[in-house]
Amino acid sequence: MKTLCVLQHTEAEYLGLMEDHLEGRSIRFRYVRPFTPGAAVPNEAVEFAGLVVLGAGPLGIVSGNLVPSLAPEIRLTRDFLARGLPVVGIGIGACLLSHAAGGGAEAVPLRFSVETARRVEAGALGGYLPATYPLAVYMRDRPVLPAAARVLAVGEAGQPALFQIGENCLGFLGHPGVKSAMIEDLIMEFDDAPDGTAETLARLRTAQGEIAMALGEIMVGIVKTAHLMEP
Repeated sequence: MKTLCVLQHTEAEYLGLMEDHLEGRSIRFRYVRPFTPGAAVPNEAVEFAGLVVLGAGPLGIVSGNLVPSLAPEIRLTRDFLARGLPVVGIGIGACLLSHAAGGGAEAVPLRFSVETARRVEAGALGGYLPATYPLAVYMRDRPVLPAAARVLAVGEAGQPALFQIGENCLGFLGHPGVKSAMIEDLIMEFDDAPDGTAETLARLRTAQGEIAMALGEIMVGIVKTAHLMEP
């Protein structure tokens, strides 16, 4: 059985709906919570088969209050990349992945949106990325993609919503397995919240069923792209 390292930045934001899909495939995951007393980011990737870097609510990588464990997280991500192991970045995790892979990030204020992403590469996620899917974004900053990155899907304004680096690394601007309760908890956990939160939360609750349906195909594509079911 393979074990994923999951870097978590806040109590509220976790794998969400993705957990059941991983457990159903006997893919284990271990949360690393460097924001808790006595916890630390691993020094290297040696005991894991892949890395998931979760979002961080209002915390940034280049603006606002920065992720406190940013430097060791970048070092760990680079170690996974150097070993050819898969990395999945979500929200600020996508910024961190882009930075570690030779791109960067740019300052953008905290925002919360629920819209529709559109696939722009026919074979994205091994052919399993839906043509359209709900895109729920709650994050600060945005990735500046390295030259070798491929954009797989875009949001309604044409901005990258999903990108791939190399053969097995993916960056999701929105959490593909988000639950509305996660965003509610983020809003309560931090003083910083974007405008129009109540209205956007209502849209997210309405889209929850569609998010769960789309995740079924997306998770097949993630597992296929990251080679998580292979020996």
